[in-house]
Amino acid sequence: MKIHRREFLKTGAALALGAISSPAMSYFHQPKPLRVGLIGTGWYGKSDLFKLIQVAPVDVVGLCDVDKNLLKEAGSLVSQRQQSGKVPALFGDYRKLLSEQKPDIVLIGSPDHWHALQAIDAMKAGAHVYVQKPISVDVMEGEAMVAAARKYKRTVQVGLQRRSTPHLIDAKINVVEAGLLGKISHVEIFCYYHMRNNSNPPVQAIPDFLDYEMWTGPAPLRLYDGLPHRGWWRAFMEYGNGIVGDMCVHMLDAVRWTLDLGWPTRISSSGGIYVQKTGKSNIADTQTAIFEFGNLTAVWQHRTWGPAVDPDYPWGFKIYGDKGVLAGSPYRFDFTPTEGKKIHMDVTYEREKYPEDLKEKDIELHTAPATRGQMLNFLSCIESGNKPVADIEEGHISTASCILANVAMKTGRTLQYDPTKRIVVNDEEATQLLTRAYRGPWIHPTPEGI
Repeated sequence: MKIHRREFLKTGAALALGAISSPAMSYFHQPKPLRVGLIGTGWYGKSDLFKLIQVAPVDVVGLCDVDKNLLKEAGSLVSQRQQSGKVPALFGDYRKLLSEQKPDIVLIGSPDHWHALQAIDAMKAGAHVYVQKPISVDVMEGEAMVAAARKYKRTVQVGLQRRSTPHLIDAKINVVEAGLLGKISHVEIFCYYHMRNNSNPPVQAIPDFLDYEMWTGPAPLRLYDGLPHRGWWRAFMEYGNGIVGDMCVHMLDAVRWTLDLGWPTRISSSGGIYVQKTGKSNIADTQTAIFEFGNLTAVWQHRTWGPAVDPDYPWGFKIYGDKGVLAGSPYRFDFTPTEGKKIHMDVTYEREKYPEDLKEKDIELHTAPATRGQMLNFLSCIESGNKPVADIEEGHISTASCILANVAMKTGRTLQYDPTKRIVVNDEEATQLLTRAYRGPWIHPTPEGI
């Protein structure tokens, strides 16, 4: 199917995905607004919630955060956004939000090390879940999340919004699926942003408005050296999976979706802290990973120092075919054929349609339409029972592949993951690394135990 761009943009990204069997707008015929809770009221948690409020008549009934200041501010902002004007109930423990408010939908915007427990508990409580990427910090957490979604028959959408980005949907349909690339056998994915926090703050007293014990949860307890919010926690492998877990997951997922790829057959990786050695951060500043998909190889590269290889694409992907190259990013795509006319398309903005975007602090304006598309798709699939475009299983494959790249770098070996047996083939040491130890009293979820 070939869709004219102007016609495509009129229909909207959510419908073009083909993942919605009934019109997204039919959700609005629900007799009562769905009750919504948000866990993690920082930057992206609030941003996701605001996009949901924009596209559906929901009732935000509860917010949870371990930072009382962030929580209070979020309550005020949500009251200004939602139609009722009410301040949602505020909680410091997400389990109380789930038990007391019984939300129909839970958005999870907490740090990565909390995603699995919070998502599984929300599903058990009867909620459908929108969870940010990466879905987990180890592979078995992700397996447990998929198992929970299927057992409790919950719709779980992952915040991998490249799948709902209008210009990238256009590229998938009108370049890749139209056959303009020809035979595809190589992909480059990359990030050259200087996003690694290289500071070295001293140990300090924990402020009285922060429950640091609860913030840490199942992760190792680091000595407190400043508010972990936003960028600082991402500097540590204790809470996430480095730049690969944060940035590669987006582009690997975009390529998998664009090319209809499943699990990689083999994964290898090398890298380390080569340049930025003065700070406390323990994530790699330089890393290469190779994801093999049969006769196609996807190579990841990140450097948090030095210039980007292509200034137009500091973070993105390039898909190579024998008839041309497709470059894509959150901001644009460019198709350069070996013969013929180039195709270019920029990101879609919706400033006029949603002027409140311009009042949102630190908003990523270029991603707002994609997130709204993700939310519409999520709501439609809750109603229809279909799997959303970024279903938990797809989010797990992309997340786990990035985690396995870090395991490959740590062991120095090429890994082959068997998702049926849930082992790394012929590698007991790497198989043991599929599960991270939890700090008590938190208990690591398992696919069998959910």
